[in-house]
Amino acid sequence: MMIHRFFCPGPLSAGVSVALPDEAAHHATRVLRLRPDAAIEVFDGEGHACAATLDSSGTPVMARLTAALPDEPAPRCRITLVQALATGDKMDWVVQKAVELGVSDIQPVSARRSVVRLDGARAEKRLAHWRKVAVSACEQCGRNRLPQIHEVQTLTQWLVGAQGGWVLAPAAEQPLRTRALPADGRVTLLVGPEGGWDDDELAAMRARGIEALSLGPRVLRTETAGLAAVAAIQALWGDF
Repeated sequence: MMIHRFFCPGPLSAGVSVALPDEAAHHATRVLRLRPDAAIEVFDGEGHACAATLDSSGTPVMARLTAALPDEPAPRCRITLVQALATGDKMDWVVQKAVELGVSDIQPVSARRSVVRLDGARAEKRLAHWRKVAVSACEQCGRNRLPQIHEVQTLTQWLVGAQGGWVLAPAAEQPLRTRALPADGRVTLLVGPEGGWDDDELAAMRARGIEALSLGPRVLRTETAGLAAVAAIQALWGDF
């Protein structure tokens, strides 16, 4: 029988009770309609999880932690996905699937050819939404480490602190498979918007030590390219 999982910021310790966050409580009691004493799992986003039973007799809804579960090990390959803003629900798709594929960080950036422009309150609202998408993806796929989704920046702002990495570019001569995992186990991967990066952006990346790589002869969509590259990186050096 499938055990439903819920994100609950720590600390978590067997033998205590913790209050489920409002959204988790609503999902457990109103959507899933779990009965009192239903077996569940809770995780803290830092790699720790506990078996628990649901106590929905009052408000707030509580989880009684019954046993600590094995900690999730740190990833072999720490992947940061720098994703240019995409239109419609493509960003939701990218966030959800990137979490399932094991990325550690997601950095949304605004590129010159990005159709979507986010700033101020609109950017904060979208960021909060993406973080909820990430939580749901962790609950579904079994991850106990919640990836960090950073505030939206322009590419220029992000490049100020950039030190190396790989950018996907269809015209690049070197394929991803010819590269080796960096010594520190960290990979920074940049993916452009629907219209691609412009020449000035690629030049600015080269100046920061970011190398252009290809994924083969086909031109992939923005919502496909990064996920395909992450899957390849995990297969080559990660936990696949």
